[in-house]
Amino acid sequence: MSEAVTARRLKDHAASLETMTRFVLATLALASGVYTYLGVRSLLDGSAAIVFFAAIVYSAAVSVGMYGFWSYLMRFLPEMRDGASRLAMFAVMAVGSVMIVAMSSWLNAAALAGSAAVEQHLAETLEGYTADLEQAHGNALGALSLLPDIQRAGERFARLADEERSSGALTGTSGAGSVVQLLTQMSAQMRELEANIRGSQELVGTLFREGQEHLAAMRGLVSEPGAIAPRSDRFAEQAVALAGVVSSLQQTSIAPSVARAAADLSGGFIAPVADGMSPDLAGRQDQVMATIRTSVDSQSKALSDAAAEILVQPKVAERRYVPLSSAEAVLRYAGDFIPSWAGAISIDLLPGVLIGIMSIVQGVIRRGEERMVDADRITASDMFRSIELHDALMARRQLRPGQGGDVPAADANPPVPPRPATAENVTPIALSERKRHDP
Repeated sequence: MSEAVTARRLKDHAASLETMTRFVLATLALASGVYTYLGVRSLLDGSAAIVFFAAIVYSAAVSVGMYGFWSYLMRFLPEMRDGASRLAMFAVMAVGSVMIVAMSSWLNAAALAGSAAVEQHLAETLEGYTADLEQAHGNALGALSLLPDIQRAGERFARLADEERSSGALTGTSGAGSVVQLLTQMSAQMRELEANIRGSQELVGTLFREGQEHLAAMRGLVSEPGAIAPRSDRFAEQAVALAGVVSSLQQTSIAPSVARAAADLSGGFIAPVADGMSPDLAGRQDQVMATIRTSVDSQSKALSDAAAEILVQPKVAERRYVPLSSAEAVLRYAGDFIPSWAGAISIDLLPGVLIGIMSIVQGVIRRGEERMVDADRITASDMFRSIELHDALMARRQLRPGQGGDVPAADANPPVPPRPATAENVTPIALSERKRHDP
């Protein structure tokens, strides 16, 4: 008896919640349609009227389709009794759920987290450009590490020239001879190379400061409040300008020039003819110039090796800023916006939970009704209705003539209606005889 009562109560509750169920479905479908409209509007291009009309049509189709899909499933799936039919309906629900996610949920997620996703795209792009600027600046300044060695070599050649001129420290004879000319020549070449490096340093510094200004503007656009679309456009302008600065930094690197200058020190070495007045002095001058040549060769090799190390450093890869719409950004950075995706999918697939509840309730009702006898299936309302029908039938029988019931005085001798014509081969049967044979 308790199972019968439970089944009857569940049936009553299901009937009372039917209106609420339809209201929930309509509300969820409407909410999904609104967010779908906001998401699809960011994907369309054209005039404002065309975009508005197209987004409205698409969102309306999504809302109506979702409401109809879940209404059909909620009506039919709980009524499936055999396992094969129920499994087939669940397969249909799974396919429909995937289609709903494909046509609506990702647009809902774009409406919920599209701006944040685009901002994250800008932030990650900014990090990439920052690394590119630093790498290009470092490559451009790589030759500056050679500047102390070049300065020491130039100062050493100049000092030896002064000492040879004043005291003959190298040849033993003072004066401005061939050795002094060679040392002065080497010192001048070193100073020229030093001047080139310092000039490059100033240009690199100017370009680096310009790149930092672009980066500062880009950081401001990432964190600036307001609509994301105009900020993304201005960010793209700054990105293009910064890419030009990075390219200029790579082209202004002094390392190739240092490598060529180092090769010229050795390959372009021109030693003057010994101009000593005596053979002994000329011989000593030749020995000193040979020593100087060996020193120049060593200095040239050191500079060439250092410049080669700078030149083999990886160059900055060309980077292009690719603007993304809110829907595309949500897809690319989906892992960073899981709560927004969960909310968007839940709006679309929540009716599936209601269908599961209805399936469980209908199963309990069917199991309870299978154990009920006929008396348990009759409600008090059914019983009162049966009594009323029984009384009505009895009253009609009593009012029929020839039934043996009490007849009112006014109708004691009612007029006898004319007997209908009968066919010749049909024997008329009296009403009383026909009643006696009724079961």
